[in-house]
Amino acid sequence: MAIFAELNSDAAELQQRVERFHAVHQGILKQVREVIVGQDEVLEQVLIALFVGGHCLMTGLPGTAKTLMVRTIANTLGLEFRRIQFTPDLMPSDITGTDIIEEDLATGHRKWTFVQGPIFGNILLADEINRTPPKTQSALLEAMQEHSCTVRGHLYQLPAPFFVLATQNPIELEGTYPLPEAQLDRFLFNAILDYLNAEDELKVVDMTTTTRTANVEPVTTAEELLDFQQLVRMVPIADTLSRYVVSLVRATRHNSGNAPDFVKKYVNYGGSVRAAQFIVLAAKARALSRNRYHVTYDDITSLVVPVLRHRLLLNFHAESERIDADEILNRLLAHMPRPKEI
Repeated sequence: MAIFAELNSDAAELQQRVERFHAVHQGILKQVREVIVGQDEVLEQVLIALFVGGHCLMTGLPGTAKTLMVRTIANTLGLEFRRIQFTPDLMPSDITGTDIIEEDLATGHRKWTFVQGPIFGNILLADEINRTPPKTQSALLEAMQEHSCTVRGHLYQLPAPFFVLATQNPIELEGTYPLPEAQLDRFLFNAILDYLNAEDELKVVDMTTTTRTANVEPVTTAEELLDFQQLVRMVPIADTLSRYVVSLVRATRHNSGNAPDFVKKYVNYGGSVRAAQFIVLAAKARALSRNRYHVTYDDITSLVVPVLRHRLLLNFHAESERIDADEILNRLLAHMPRPKEI
């Protein structure tokens, strides 16, 4: 009887955690909607990245509210928000921080003191990340993967949770530095922000040209968000769907046995194992946010493109025929046989 009581207690606790997850998710959406109009798909991807514990690259034209969206989400989560405006003269120490020499006026004794950089926050907005050279971009690599940074041989742990939400402008190429493939692979999503439709643009104008000010209130805490990340990992996924994800990612590699002809023709390098991990984790978060306790086929297919679009390295054939990664991935989804339902 004691064993059954313990099992029932665990089930009740798990149910409470799931209900709290739904309440926080809806609360975040409600708060963000007070400030942000449209961009539903991008907002969903950013929230999934936060609940998974991943990072997000946001590609969009100027004036598509990339910075405003990140700042608003940080406020609703009750997290410490930091912003770095990337420029060509930005140095790695401007991101991580540096050691300085301090002198005690009373004793005259000097000592090294570490001054933290803006990387020591919960949500880091790396604005226009492609405007700085690779040397400075690489200062984020250790932070994104290990949640730590090393300065003068000393290891410093970053606060938890830690997210990098980076933005880049796709139309300004002069004076920009493409992100290295190793760094791109650390981003869970590459979310594309486009212009709003006419009705949504009218709402933005009405909201921002009056005396109205939106007050965003926190709906959760850092500790609770860490618990949600563990809760997401508990969502089950069928073995057939896991195998489908692995087969799909392997099919993006031109030297793979199951790669279709159009992948062999247009793709130099495909997705890594990390891509398959991210698709599964993101699908679990999407399922839970939609009041489901298992991953479905639609959860996976709806997230394949934003997870993989920045991981495909296309060749000159694709460039000459103006075929982008999104088109190849959509063709691949149509080509792959659907797994059998459980």
